[in-house]
Amino acid sequence: MQFMLLFSRQGKLRLQKWYVPLSDKERKKISRDLVQTILARKPKMCSFLEWRDLKIVYKRYASLYFCCAVEDQDNELITLEIIHRYVELLDKYFGSVCELDIIFNFEKAC
Repeated sequence: MQFMLLFSRQGKLRLQKWYVPLSDKERKKISRDLVQTILARKPKMCSFLEWRDLKIVYKRYASLYFCCAVEDQDNELITLEIIHRYVELLDKYFGSVCELDIIFNFEKAC
């Protein structure tokens, strides 16, 4: 996994975790481009997309999008399962997690 982004339906980045070294400028550009791309997609469209040399896997839960970037050869369904397990974990920890839980407790959500 290269990185994971959590953002709202309005495009506000709520949480980001990077597993590859990138400059702040690169991170901001990637985040901005990906958020715009995903928000422009219709709800019935596939949750996987090819982006640059990566695969993007995303899922919307309530008002938050959970987005992961993985290598081209990685399994999209496993990544989707990782996202789902992470959301279940947040639900269990916060008791029905919402966007405000992430905003005010982002250090616990990392």
